[in-house]
Amino acid sequence: MHATSVMTARERYIETLTFGTPDRIPFQPGGPREKTLARWHSEGLPADRHYMDAVYGELGLEIPAAKPAVGHGVNFRMMPTFEEKVLEHRDGHYIVQDWMGNITEISDEYDYTYIRNAKDFVTRKWHRFPVENEGDFEEMKKRYDPEEPGRRPGDLKERLAKMKERDYVTGVHFSGPFWQLREWCGFEPLCMMFIDKPEFVREMATFWKDFVSKTMAPVIEAGVIDVIGISEDMAYKQKAMISPGMTREFLMPAYVQWVTEARQGGVPVIDMDSDGMVDELIPIWIESGINVCDPIEVAAGNDLNEFQRTFGRKMAYRQGVDKRCIAKGGRVIEEELRRLEPAVKSGGYIPGCDHGVPFDISWPDFLHYCRLLAEMTGWR
Repeated sequence: MHATSVMTARERYIETLTFGTPDRIPFQPGGPREKTLARWHSEGLPADRHYMDAVYGELGLEIPAAKPAVGHGVNFRMMPTFEEKVLEHRDGHYIVQDWMGNITEISDEYDYTYIRNAKDFVTRKWHRFPVENEGDFEEMKKRYDPEEPGRRPGDLKERLAKMKERDYVTGVHFSGPFWQLREWCGFEPLCMMFIDKPEFVREMATFWKDFVSKTMAPVIEAGVIDVIGISEDMAYKQKAMISPGMTREFLMPAYVQWVTEARQGGVPVIDMDSDGMVDELIPIWIESGINVCDPIEVAAGNDLNEFQRTFGRKMAYRQGVDKRCIAKGGRVIEEELRRLEPAVKSGGYIPGCDHGVPFDISWPDFLHYCRLLAEMTGWR
């Protein structure tokens, strides 16, 4: 970090993830879910204060100033969505048709809005998925018309004009082909289709590739996007959910097309999000032109320092701090951040919690972690 002038949040983010010389590394400790916030409120976080404002106050840091953020408002979700409705309530569980057309089961501790939005760490069971065959897919395709009224806001041109004056990071975020096909077909049925119906899988992946390209085109072509965010979540604790060969064959065409379009639109950061062990996937992402990945879950066996040694400046990273160590606090979190010091010094890395901040992390331990993180990233 050799730069001396004060950067905007946008400049700092891009400079860090493209192995430049940021004035400081972005301070992004991670965000809590609903239960985590409830715990923190009971431990001293004021109920009427945003947790990050409180963190800045506790650390004696000035809350960053920025222009009011203007978003593009482009929607990649199906239109129309399915009707959300409770089909059955028994044995402490709801069986629900969710907005994606899945039949799912969730504890009645929650309501179905927890299926719609990731407000908390909630498990559920799937009973049925909306795409079981080619006929189902023909019907599903009707919900993904790039020109559907409402998919882009009526004031899109005005929004894009304002975004040209940004000092904040702008992004376009959507599901990758594996994630989207899994939502349509279900994980196990989809995996069987890779073997039994490869042409059908290819048809669905191609449709999604082109739908995303057409939907995001006006925003990308306007040259106002800093980050393309792709959600895949396609790895377990030790291996990817499909082989590297299948990833190259069925998913990589979408990655390459989107990256090509993004680069033509001046997008500097292409960020791939996948939980699990991603060591076999990173080379494919690099080959596709993707240059950032996260959350680098430590419990899955990912070794960020080893990744940096192996892939050099071909890949940058976000997050990667073991959430379990934050929960233990004290010396454990101090040792965990010390482990990541080489990665921070190597550049191309924004440290933060390696997923959503779970409710076993106390407010005092989170503050201690934030204090250490602020020192590591140059804010104190």
